[in-house]
Amino acid sequence: MVCGGQVRGAVELPYVPASALFVPPIKRSYAQNADPLQKYTISAPGINATFIPYGARLTNLYVNDKNGDPQDVALGYDDAADYLRDDQTVHSYYGPIVGRYANRIKNGTFTVQGATSQIPKNDNMGHDTLHGGNIGYDQRNWTVVSANTTSVTFSLLDQAFEGFPGNIITYATYTVSAGPTWTSRLVSIPLDEPTPIMLANHLYWNLGAFVDAEGSTILNHTLQMPHTSRYIEIDNIGVPTGAIGSVDGTPYDFTSPKQIGRDILSATNGCGYNCTGYDNAFILDRPRYSGPEATDLSMLTLSSASTGIRLDIYTNQQSLQIYTCDNTNGTIPVKGSQQHGQNTTYVEKYGCIVIETQQWIDGINHPEWGQDQYQIYTVDSPPAVVYARYDFSILN
Repeated sequence: MVCGGQVRGAVELPYVPASALFVPPIKRSYAQNADPLQKYTISAPGINATFIPYGARLTNLYVNDKNGDPQDVALGYDDAADYLRDDQTVHSYYGPIVGRYANRIKNGTFTVQGATSQIPKNDNMGHDTLHGGNIGYDQRNWTVVSANTTSVTFSLLDQAFEGFPGNIITYATYTVSAGPTWTSRLVSIPLDEPTPIMLANHLYWNLGAFVDAEGSTILNHTLQMPHTSRYIEIDNIGVPTGAIGSVDGTPYDFTSPKQIGRDILSATNGCGYNCTGYDNAFILDRPRYSGPEATDLSMLTLSSASTGIRLDIYTNQQSLQIYTCDNTNGTIPVKGSQQHGQNTTYVEKYGCIVIETQQWIDGINHPEWGQDQYQIYTVDSPPAVVYARYDFSILN
């Protein structure tokens, strides 16, 4: 993904015994969970979702299809220990929060108020930073602050992890409600130094839920992003060049509804070297009657004819990172809840879509974009808030 989450998972997962797995140690001033892989399920009419503290991660999300049958539309693993195995091998970023700074940072460096920081360059053979460095928020054991039948809240005290300046505390609250709707609220508060903060939920979707041949990829999904007339241009390793492109007349135009597969084979090298597909940051230009951080309008609509499931996303963020699983190759099986035939189904190329609600990729290194107010935070600034609401419905 460019950031988007890449299933940088193009190889088969080797077996690693559970006894050999570990959760990176985290310094805390308060108790943390005894079991980072314990599952917390919340539910409301027409929806239920399951999370684990490891990465404050979504593992399952069920909504009803056009026949009234529940379908799991989120990719991941049945065995929670497989998320640790994945992180130590292909590192797919299945379902967690990524941070302290999501997506890519050019050369792993940035300057805030005259102070330059160097973050581990964990991507593209050491050329840039991806999703916060070697051990990002996705590999941290978050603390469960509160949990009930419809909501769960996690917290993470980041004590200058990976060389980012200063300490921050983040609360992630996930809530489900009748609609059916899932709401994610991420609130980050700097405790001492000025710092960049850009979190995102790194979610893999297939609304077809692998129920049939068409539902095994997202090529027949219909996608619309009505307020994305611009996108951020990238170089051959997925790092922004600084140029802002227009989607008009390109394969990147989703301002009107179209099937993802219609133009995907024409989207060559725009997602990195020798890449065919989408792994791009689309800028959200809300209309004047709305507002720069307004959540009154759907920013993205995605649907599958196989299940009839439709998803509308409302967010306060300034961009959407879209990754169409261009690098998956059929070596990772889908979950048991998504196995609908006698033979095992695997995640094929274009078998999923990652949608990240976030700010502009590498905006901290492009002051000419004027994005600092959404990316740099201090002890006396408002907190960094990532709000995303996922509304599910059935196609007419």
